[in-house]
Amino acid sequence: MFWVDEIRYLGIYIVMSSRLKISLHHAKRSFHRSLNANFVKMGRISSEEVVLHLVHSKCLPVLLYGL
Repeated sequence: MFWVDEIRYLGIYIVMSSRLKISLHHAKRSFHRSLNANFVKMGRISSEEVVLHLVHSKCLPVLLYGL
């Protein structure tokens, strides 16, 4: 009956339902992608403070965009 189960509007995925539902799957996937990219570039030589600062400044906005 319907062509798609979800649509993307301004970066937020709206799922087909009788009530308003959003999908966080794409946001979580983007967060993990940016987190893994940072870990690959840092390696094991970075301190914990540097890692936490980079996660807070680079990865967290990707997850929280649109919420």
